[in-house]
Amino acid sequence: MLDGVNISDKKMRRRKRDPDGTRAAILEAAGKLLAKDGPEGLSVSQVAQLAGVNRGTAYQHFPTREQLLEATTAWVSERLRLAVFGEQHDQAIGLMDPQSIAEHMAEFAMENPELGRVWLFEVLSSSRPDNDPFWNQYWSSFEKFAQSDLAQPGIDAEVHSVIMLIGAFLWPVFARAQTRTAKDRQQMARRFSSEMIRLSLYGTVRPEKFPELDARMKKSISARKKTK
Repeated sequence: MLDGVNISDKKMRRRKRDPDGTRAAILEAAGKLLAKDGPEGLSVSQVAQLAGVNRGTAYQHFPTREQLLEATTAWVSERLRLAVFGEQHDQAIGLMDPQSIAEHMAEFAMENPELGRVWLFEVLSSSRPDNDPFWNQYWSSFEKFAQSDLAQPGIDAEVHSVIMLIGAFLWPVFARAQTRTAKDRQQMARRFSSEMIRLSLYGTVRPEKFPELDARMKKSISARKKTK
């Protein structure tokens, strides 16, 4: 209480005059609840209380829980996109620093494990994942790379993208169970990004040691090219 005016009331009135700030506060609070309780625990009224805004104001921004969940997922995705790509909006991964991309994605996943896994589930279970800011840039950039002369032949960009994202956002589950400090978790993030880079550059087998498998894969790649 200050000069007979409740401080929280003053904050609420100030946010009413700042729609963008109010929306940002709501999404920030929704992100915290999403990480804590998952999509099932997300409600507009709870988010309004955590954000310190009037419930009616929150409903003006997000009339339904579904709209709030969709907006929060997009908010997480944009944070991830900026963490990995920075301000670049449409540049092929092959022309960027693959080490930087792998490291930034691993760091974000390690710092935001619960939030990242909720985001990943929402994107992978969506019928239109291309509407998601990060997925759209990550997959489309890798698709461009896969079609260039920088890539090995026959890459399925969509499958590869899903595998990379699943690994990045599930590795922290194992890593956090094995570590105690932030420094240890950072080291585990570096281990993950290093292995992803190694796999991308060299793979896991020497094809000349598996001639039958190599022949089948080449046949499969050739058939997939004909269907495109």
